Amino acid sequence: MSVDPTRLPYRPCVGVMLLNKDGRVWVGRRKMAQDDAEGEGLWWQMPQGGVDEGENPREAAIRELYEETSITSAEVIDETPGWVTYDLPPEMVGVAWQGRFRGQKQRWYALRFTGEESEIDVDEPGGGEHTAEFDAWRWAEMDELDGLIVPFKRDVYRQVVMSFRHLVD
Repeated sequence: MSVDPTRLPYRPCVGVMLLNKDGRVWVGRRKMAQDDAEGEGLWWQMPQGGVDEGENPREAAIRELYEETSITSAEVIDETPGWVTYDLPPEMVGVAWQGRFRGQKQRWYALRFTGEESEIDVDEPGGGEHTAEFDAWRWAEMDELDGLIVPFKRDVYRQVVMSFRHLVD
């Protein structure tokens, strides 16, 4: 059964570009999981996730960062001027997120990491209260991001890099 994506809404979501003192960006390698909404492949990405009903996007970004990385030592330094959207590839529409969304609309936040790397825990994120989404992490150059992310999200990452480039140049 084919689903018309134009009849589906975008999933409200936030993303975090976490920068260290050297201007490098935190990325995590997605764990391979059956029925992953992001598609198959060993892709790297910045922390991101859904906005809960009635939740402020800025607070959602801080929550998602903690739930995926255990990081609490970070301060918001910038945000995208508006929402950025992407559509799922046709084969994933009607499948990802129980078929409820055509893609995501994301609000992105730049945060400066102010803690020690020992705080970062992707194996038991959020004190072990959340499911691990990543099996590895590293600091990357901003210009590397385009080649690390799943292809259908590359335009979003390009927009995010353009929005936050001034923070590292």
